[in-house]
Amino acid sequence: MKVINIGQQNSAINTYMAQLRDVEYQQNRPLFRNNLTRIGEVIAYELSKTLTYTIKNIRTPLGIKPTPLPEDHIVIGTVLRAGLALHQGFLNVFDHADSAFVAAYREEGSKENMKIHLEYRAAPRLDGSTFLLVDPMLATGGSLELAYKAFIQAGQPSKLHICVVIAAQEGIDRLQKAFPSDDVTLWTAAIDDHLNENAYIVPGLGDAGDLSYGEKL
Repeated sequence: MKVINIGQQNSAINTYMAQLRDVEYQQNRPLFRNNLTRIGEVIAYELSKTLTYTIKNIRTPLGIKPTPLPEDHIVIGTVLRAGLALHQGFLNVFDHADSAFVAAYREEGSKENMKIHLEYRAAPRLDGSTFLLVDPMLATGGSLELAYKAFIQAGQPSKLHICVVIAAQEGIDRLQKAFPSDDVTLWTAAIDDHLNENAYIVPGLGDAGDLSYGEKL
């Protein structure tokens, strides 16, 4: 698995990330969601450079313009609910993409005995698609790995891009074992230090789902 950390280069994404992490900015829920969406747009733009393009003739009012357009059938798969704002950023760039969703959550506990539960899946056929697996946080990697296994019940994509906002090295290590092929790419805007005993990313930003949509019971 290739790892691309777009946060290593100075760009506007640094501002979005700083606001996501800042405890004062986090009081503004619409701003938090909007920054997730903007980061999704940035990652999607960078990812778009890796797609397969074919020249097509576009008819304008005054003539014909040959234009390179992507051939890929893109499906954006997201883990509910934290991934919804990030998902929208990818849809803003890949506006003809199909969408897929799973509901996965983990029980509270130590990272050594974390259990992941999967309760819902809705997906189109994935055979031959370029599949973007989207989730803000890559902590242990357990929920993303389980989500992918659920998604491929709908078919085997030809390409896999895993797209996150913040990744912990422990999660990267797990996914590299699960996806050893260079055909798989992990895109992230930051790689953080470690996981704490409750498997939260440090320094991280907290619970992306709660900060986006409110606390849950």
